Amino acid sequence: MGYHTNGWDNNSQQNDPLVVIRNGQEIILQAFNWESHKHDWWRNLERKVPDISKSGFTSAWLPPASHSFSPEGYLPQNLYNLNSSYGSEHLLKALLNKMKQYKVRPMADIVINHRVGTTQGHGGRYNRYDGIPLSWDERAVTCCSGGLGNRSTGDNFHGVPNIDHTQGFVRKDIIDWLRWLRYTVGFQDFRFDFAKGYSTKYVKEYIEGAKPIFSIGEYWDTCNYRGTYLDYNQDSHRQRIINWIDGTGQLSAAFDFTTKAILQEAVKGEFWRLRDAQGKPPGVMGWWPSRAVTFIDNHDTGSTQAHWPFPSSHVMEGYAYILTHPGTPAVFYDHFYDWGNSLHDQIVRLIDIRRNQGINSRSSIRILEAQPNVYAAIIGEKICMKIGDGSWCPAGAEWRLATSGHRYAIWQK
Repeated sequence: MGYHTNGWDNNSQQNDPLVVIRNGQEIILQAFNWESHKHDWWRNLERKVPDISKSGFTSAWLPPASHSFSPEGYLPQNLYNLNSSYGSEHLLKALLNKMKQYKVRPMADIVINHRVGTTQGHGGRYNRYDGIPLSWDERAVTCCSGGLGNRSTGDNFHGVPNIDHTQGFVRKDIIDWLRWLRYTVGFQDFRFDFAKGYSTKYVKEYIEGAKPIFSIGEYWDTCNYRGTYLDYNQDSHRQRIINWIDGTGQLSAAFDFTTKAILQEAVKGEFWRLRDAQGKPPGVMGWWPSRAVTFIDNHDTGSTQAHWPFPSSHVMEGYAYILTHPGTPAVFYDHFYDWGNSLHDQIVRLIDIRRNQGINSRSSIRILEAQPNVYAAIIGEKICMKIGDGSWCPAGAEWRLATSGHRYAIWQK
């Protein structure tokens, strides 16, 4: 991995959020699920850092580290308090030090769409933040969620005060906090939670202000359905995610929800979905692969919430797809650590092949088959893959089998 040779704190990398995007060699581990807060999490992860590093992950996304009203961390109040249900500030710092030692970048989960108030203000609502750092008054809360600020610049997150990012004092305080996370606490990457909740221009300002090495936005939008049937054409869906990325000044990547939606229908015997009308991959990955973070499941879609889970008997086909294809792949903790050694080792083998063959986020792709029961493609002219229960082999003696498993196979030259 090219940038490791420059040492941990290469200055040009530190001050240019596009260096890592240009390299295109990131592989991310989502290092938690919805139940992690019950399991002494910072300690658990610290023990796993050597394995995370050896497996080839460049970055591990950690759950929200600030004090929160919900144990999962998504209802923050005192942003500067790093004692959470995942563990103490001391244990978090030990984890971050271990990650630094093993050259895995810690990714902070940035929850700045909403914030739980400490005291009642205007209208008897908990819309003030007295007595804690960032002691904002009612102007910091949008008028649509009980404050005296302006209207929200995005969707509302219901039930708690939504932060008004149009206020200069709010943005200044958020940038100061992000810089603290980045330069004092030691997080290097950011994941922006509920990115539909506020204008993408503020994300651009926050990235420019704190200069994370790599950023991802969670722009989770509903796909195009007819009843429960997923439309073949999801161009308008992926365009909305691309518009969000554009709004960040192209400084952030985004989770490729389009690819997840299509892939989890495709593996049930509709692999024709994996080639769009132009012959390209049908998700964000097909249009802007260097900004597409592909994934199978996360703490919302999978885990115990299971809002939109990938079909469990097809998970390895899903990983065979995202870990061989362009885009930046993200692996979910549960699949890697909770579903047994076989799955862990199969995923590691796919990561090895990706790295050894020099596949990156912008690698070329030629889709050879997209039939109901089989999908096949050549990526970077270096590897060839198929998924599905249809039989298929590449033509040409130069290809040799690199790995295979239930309903998938990968060849290399």
